[in-house]
Amino acid sequence: MRWGYWMPVFGGWLRNVDDENMEASWDYVKRLAIRSEELGYDLSLIAELNLNDIKGEEAPSLDAWSTAAALAAVTSKLELMVAVRPTFHNPALLAKQASNIDNISGGRLSLNVVSSWWRDEAEKYGVHFEQHDDRYARTAEWLTVIDNVWKKDHYSFAGKYYQVKENVLQPKPAARPRPTIYAGGESEAAKELISTTCDAYVMHGDTPQSIGKRISDMRERRERKGLPPMKFGVAAYSIVRDTEQEVKKEIERITNVREGSAGYKNYQQWLAGTQLEQRVSLEDYSVSNRGLRSGLTGTPAQIADKIEEFEQAGVDLFLLQCSPQLEEMERFSEAVMMSSLSS
Repeated sequence: MRWGYWMPVFGGWLRNVDDENMEASWDYVKRLAIRSEELGYDLSLIAELNLNDIKGEEAPSLDAWSTAAALAAVTSKLELMVAVRPTFHNPALLAKQASNIDNISGGRLSLNVVSSWWRDEAEKYGVHFEQHDDRYARTAEWLTVIDNVWKKDHYSFAGKYYQVKENVLQPKPAARPRPTIYAGGESEAAKELISTTCDAYVMHGDTPQSIGKRISDMRERRERKGLPPMKFGVAAYSIVRDTEQEVKKEIERITNVREGSAGYKNYQQWLAGTQLEQRVSLEDYSVSNRGLRSGLTGTPAQIADKIEEFEQAGVDLFLLQCSPQLEEMERFSEAVMMSSLSS
């Protein structure tokens, strides 16, 4: 199992707690990244939103790509999975930028290709907002361009959305044959595209049984296409406590979201902009990426049992969120990760 975590570029993950003691600042994410390597974490996902989805639009949020470049220079082992939305980035230019960061890091950059669900953010930043299936048609071209300019020079492409002519990109990425490309999505368009073009599939939080069904589906799609196996990751919100009573108290504290709060505003817009297999309740939404559904909440022994279920389902990677991030990651590393290594 590989252990990853979401970099708190929004200052936290809870929509009902104003101050989670992890401000959206370079000082905090730098300290967290360096410490996470010492704790044994393998990867950090750096989300990309220009407005703050968690704390409200007026709150600060860090830019994903400049943050990734800075982190590449101050870490030595951590994989930096940077979210990228094709509607916000020309593929050849992004390929150049990503290749440079990959070389700075010594081959530790990867991409998390995500859809742009937030209409208000796109309009506020002057980006055309497309409907769901149009976004995936664009993403298919985007991935074709970025893959080819990473691997060869003098590449040309003429599509509906993008055109490049005799592209030359040097230096190429340090990672071979290319940086890992992760993506997630639950619509048919998303799953078909991801199974064809990406290296790994990442999922919102859910039960091991539900995650196992999605993994089986994606494996079958890959096999039908004659492609090599994918890797599979799942989001999870972690709460490690000594007693079940303490866990219940913490869950009640973090899911008490009220209509009209800063983090509630875009709930309906998010539902309208996505195509999900299951309806998401406001309690699910209170914690980012449906992380509570994964069930990594409980005593260390209970969480270890749940992790074993996910491993049997085919999960290779957890992407953890917790609050406050640094202190809870230290607790999780000592109580869960280190215990699994010694057992």
